[in-house]
Amino acid sequence: MSSVITTVRPARAIPGGRVEVTGVHLPVNTDGPPHVLVGSHDARVVAASHHHVRIIVPTAAEGGTMALRIDEMPGETAYLEVARTLTTGVHQVDNPAFDPRGRLYVTQSGGRGAKVPVPLYRVDAAGAREPLAVEIANPTSLAFGPDGALYVSSRFDGHVYRVKADDQIELYATDLGVATGLAFSPDGVLFVGDRSGTIFRVSPDRQVESFATLPASVAAFHLAFGPDGNLYCAPPTLAAIDPIYRITSDRLVDVVCERFGRPQGLAFGPDGMLFVADALAGQSGLYRVDLARPEAEPELIVAAPALVGVAFSPAGGVVLASNETIWALDQV
Repeated sequence: MSSVITTVRPARAIPGGRVEVTGVHLPVNTDGPPHVLVGSHDARVVAASHHHVRIIVPTAAEGGTMALRIDEMPGETAYLEVARTLTTGVHQVDNPAFDPRGRLYVTQSGGRGAKVPVPLYRVDAAGAREPLAVEIANPTSLAFGPDGALYVSSRFDGHVYRVKADDQIELYATDLGVATGLAFSPDGVLFVGDRSGTIFRVSPDRQVESFATLPASVAAFHLAFGPDGNLYCAPPTLAAIDPIYRITSDRLVDVVCERFGRPQGLAFGPDGMLFVADALAGQSGLYRVDLARPEAEPELIVAAPALVGVAFSPAGGVVLASNETIWALDQV
């Protein structure tokens, strides 16, 4: 029987992500695993059988569509889309954010209580970074408001700041606990996730009220509004499994998915699907969740190590963030 590669799952990855090659009569050597190449780079094989080979995408993989070959199967080639590095030297705690012009904003958050010289950067499509030397300690979450301004939470002082058109800041809201996740509702109201368990509602006239209570998080609250007008939240804890919560406008809280190990950044894609960055080692990556089919398993669509954030570009494409690197893909 001839050896055939049938699929590579998922079809997209970040260097260091774990993907599975499936096929028929795949080679299993008596003296070691098969030799797998991604482009011209050796991939580490972590498991092999006649039906699947699991590999770690080489860190040297440069991005783009890359051929995947098994030396012991001459003539058989599969393809893997590898994300390209957009920028490094950042410190993300939550999603990066695109402005309406397609420019990406990222954080250099720093350690607890630290004020780094440049806490925010604006990144163009080529990866060039423009520093924004504003006075914000531990910038954590980013969101663009209906006024087109960038809003930034600080987990250090519990404030939310507004970055004006001239890149100067103003204090927008205070007394928000360990302020992390940010999201604007369709009617322009800001919601702020306090890591200790409260979600605050900040009205357009800047009045703050407690909106809902969830379990405390060990990292950040990650927030996103869905096309249904409901607020979705991922508060990662130390539990073996963490859920995604949905909060309605009348403050009803329910669980919509409990199949994640360490859910981080949330975003809704152009197709209305929920995308979740899961950071748990061994199963980390970007997952797509079909909320219309609550019984369905989340689908791993990008293999990646330790993601914390995701953002969709208004021009198409998506960026994925670890703590220190931003990667880009043309589509997911």
